[in-house]
Amino acid sequence: MSDLVTARLVLHPMTVDEAERVVAGESDDGARWAPGYPTDGDVFAARRFLDTCANTGDPRPFGNYEIRRREDDRAVGGVGFHGPMDENGSVTIGYGLVPSARGRGYASEALRELLLFARAHGVTCVKGDADHDNTASQHVMTAAGMRPAGEDERVRYFEITWTGTTADTGPRP
Repeated sequence: MSDLVTARLVLHPMTVDEAERVVAGESDDGARWAPGYPTDGDVFAARRFLDTCANTGDPRPFGNYEIRRREDDRAVGGVGFHGPMDENGSVTIGYGLVPSARGRGYASEALRELLLFARAHGVTCVKGDADHDNTASQHVMTAAGMRPAGEDERVRYFEITWTGTTADTGPRP
């Protein structure tokens, strides 16, 4: 599977070997990790990806993607799907960046690309959530075209829904 490329980022689809290294916190000689990578969230996502691979097979293209800066090819975070598309065409996403990469628009850029990718692969609804006090993450989802879809005592929920094909003039991320 090919990398997804944006103006400033490369979203690299993780392999099992790469996910195992993230969980172990040990990069290989070729991996270039920014300071602070992987975060606890990256390790959690890599474990979920490995569990999915072990239990139901590789979920790609609906797996994890390492976010790398194009300028230096350093991994600065991750973005991905919590699993394959369900019977209604819906997926749930998550993302995160190392602290030194935050505040530069990387998360919004990565999420926009992932939303375009999801739509091109037949997804009709993408869902995400953020803790009430995580206004930065809420802003990322809104900036990428997702809209508030409810909340509970812990989190605010966001989603974007499309009907028809990508040629429709409906909402675009």
